[in-house]
Amino acid sequence: MLGHNAALAAPSATTAPAPALDACYRRCGEIARVHSKSFYLSSRFLPFAKRRAVWAVYAFCRTADDIVDRDGDPDERLAAIDAWETELRAAYAGRAVNPIFLAFADAAARYDVPLQAALDLLRGARMDVTISRYATYGDLRAYCYLVASTVGVLVTPILGALDDAAFHDAIALGHAMQITNILRDVGEDARMNRIYLPAADMHRFGYTEADLFRGTVDERFVALMQFQIERARQLYREVEPGIARLQPESRYAVRLALHLYRDILAAIEANRYDVFTKRAYVPLQAKILTALTLSFWR
Repeated sequence: MLGHNAALAAPSATTAPAPALDACYRRCGEIARVHSKSFYLSSRFLPFAKRRAVWAVYAFCRTADDIVDRDGDPDERLAAIDAWETELRAAYAGRAVNPIFLAFADAAARYDVPLQAALDLLRGARMDVTISRYATYGDLRAYCYLVASTVGVLVTPILGALDDAAFHDAIALGHAMQITNILRDVGEDARMNRIYLPAADMHRFGYTEADLFRGTVDERFVALMQFQIERARQLYREVEPGIARLQPESRYAVRLALHLYRDILAAIEANRYDVFTKRAYVPLQAKILTALTLSFWR
């Protein structure tokens, strides 16, 4: 699964003038600010060049996700993902036009960001259009690699890996974050006829698809969610020591992102596992407190 050694071809440096390129990066930063408050807050603690490079990666990934979630015919969404891949390949060949890809290509050239991981992410996007159920946790792990762990593989060269093990940790962190997203979005996904909770796990706790579509929160669902939350927390515990495998100037931002995402699990618990009518989120005051606490101990 590791994609960091499979860069297919080194991306060509962008030929866009600096002011235009700066504007492209600012657009990527705005996409990050609007769509992921936790990611954006964490990224602000990176050095300027690294910060805007991860913004470019985020904007690429986020746009692919937005394509998946559009209303409309599945074939149209698949065609749009194919078009996004065409632009991606053009960017790596030095022919970017779209502002997101102008920034992405520049970041990829500066930090040797692997094309294969970006292609894998688009494979995951196609799965979101064509697959709406996962039988086992193993099946879900494969999906999580494509849609989330690939993001870790893309940003790790930017953050600065001190050894190859940093990529394994990035994959695990992406997996933990995607499981967190899945648990937070159970209700939202159900309204789009998507169930990411593994069918085998649901069966283990006696919870059915019909229960989920009714938004049933009972002792079965609570037990199912507690099981999944502990699975995610174990991943966070395992990966946190690996942050030391990144360049020092990147560690605080990644640690903050980990803690902010992990806090979503506590928010789900605080909502008594009602992920159907309440959205679990971390208030800004709590985020600031976490940032200050981690800053004190770093």
